[in-house]
Amino acid sequence: MNTHLKNDYDVIVVGGGASGMIAAGRAAERGKRVLVLEKNKALGEKLKISGGGRCNVTNAEENTRVMLPSYGSAEKFLYSPFTKFGVKETFEFFASHGLPLVIEAHKRAFPKTQKAFDVFLVLEKYMNDGGVDVKAGSAVTKIIGSNGQIEKVVVGKTEYTAESYIFATGGVSHPETGSTGDGFGWLKNLGLDVQDPTPTLVPIAVNDKWVKKLTGISLDPARVTFFLDGMRSFVVKGRILFTHFGLSGPTILNASSKIADILHEGEVTALIDLFPNTDHGTLDKQLIEFFDANKNKSLKTCFKAFAPDGMSEAILSQLDTVDPLVKVHSLKKEDRKELIQLMKSMPINIDGLMGNDMAIVSDGGLMISEVESKTMKVKKYDNLYVTGDLLNIRRPSGGFSLQLCWTSGYVAGENC
Repeated sequence: MNTHLKNDYDVIVVGGGASGMIAAGRAAERGKRVLVLEKNKALGEKLKISGGGRCNVTNAEENTRVMLPSYGSAEKFLYSPFTKFGVKETFEFFASHGLPLVIEAHKRAFPKTQKAFDVFLVLEKYMNDGGVDVKAGSAVTKIIGSNGQIEKVVVGKTEYTAESYIFATGGVSHPETGSTGDGFGWLKNLGLDVQDPTPTLVPIAVNDKWVKKLTGISLDPARVTFFLDGMRSFVVKGRILFTHFGLSGPTILNASSKIADILHEGEVTALIDLFPNTDHGTLDKQLIEFFDANKNKSLKTCFKAFAPDGMSEAILSQLDTVDPLVKVHSLKKEDRKELIQLMKSMPINIDGLMGNDMAIVSDGGLMISEVESKTMKVKKYDNLYVTGDLLNIRRPSGGFSLQLCWTSGYVAGENC
């Protein structure tokens, strides 16, 4: 890579995630001398784990006018940048860099290799080909700006200057990957209008009929394991409440920001363990004893006394091969095993989060009224551009969030 004096750059990009990398690559492709400052030890940490490690690159809706209403009140703002670099250009970009995309359910587009890391490698090579300088492990500690200009950025005791600056530090989801909302603070200090991020506590909407029939029933405790595209994501344990739209209760509400994160990366499902403090073997022994004491009764009649309050009908409705009216003494071992399996892992399909159009994952950021949509330049600063999750733009799950990164990053890199 090229080496430059610290004040010898045309463009400094703060943040080496999805939007920062494509912005840096595009600026360098235009012949600009570019420096990327990244506080993590490596670039693209969130990108490498996105979509359960598969990376939902975009939503394959090439008609911009159909796509943009998904971004809510930012629809008009995004029209110009999307005409410059939209879904079609995203497909072409990755294909031309040796990583074609494939379209799956709900128009979600993934790399053909099914590896998020390959998306990162494309962007890394794009930057390398342009001679972008990268300083990882370089956390910006201060931004100096006045009279409508950013003058320098400070990393420890080192000051860096450039003609233009692109802020691409991301929002506050996945703080373990470095997205800790630093950029929100800098933008506020520059006198710009920033919407504070709030951890939204909202219930889950599900489409399983059996859940809705349980309105008002609560389980305490229950263990809920959440899966992203079939891969285990995280587990919560505590009281849950069934409602007419899905799941609520303190355990669900406190997990809603985590649920929002994974909803915007792919398909989310969950399994509910109705007996979290009892293992499979112990539960099986207890059920055998219970059935021995009730062998002449029908399963439907007696099971109410074993299942958690109000849950027996819901559990029996999920059985594949067992008639609820069968006498308990006629139950086969595999029927009992199916019952145990259900009580330890009742499956649910999650539609989204309630409120704000469900599954709204962005919360907070620079108000778009502060930004020129054609260039991503901040109106009050002649040499500052803002991209990706730093913008206060809501978006649903299914590739919309990364598309916003590609679009805003490329347009910033094009114009800086």
